Amino acid sequence: MGLPQPDADRGVYGISVAAELVGMGAQNLRLYEARGLLEPGRTEGGTRRYSTNDLDRLRRIADLLEAGLNLAGIGMVLDLEAQNTHLRAEKEREQWLKTASTPATRSLKRTSSNNKPRSTRTR
Repeated sequence: MGLPQPDADRGVYGISVAAELVGMGAQNLRLYEARGLLEPGRTEGGTRRYSTNDLDRLRRIADLLEAGLNLAGIGMVLDLEAQNTHLRAEKEREQWLKTASTPATRSLKRTSSNNKPRSTRTR
């Protein structure tokens, strides 16, 4: 049995460990935070703590830098990707609600032949 994994949003890595894990300098992480590309958690003393999701975001930033985008462009791309993810999740939720709210009684509807009143008289 493996070790329990921390919540992906929980900041557990210090700046030097995070920088090493993503192959960047700690100063770059500070710059990306200053530019609003990243918002790591903080301890009560103000020390940055990076989560697994933060590391994934840093790797995405590195990919976009390698593709030739500047930091302003990367900010736009990350915002659009976040909006896209949100809209997709909303659409999936709406589709799920639509299928979940379909009445199960639909198959119990009477057919036209069953709608005719029955006579209780015998002939």
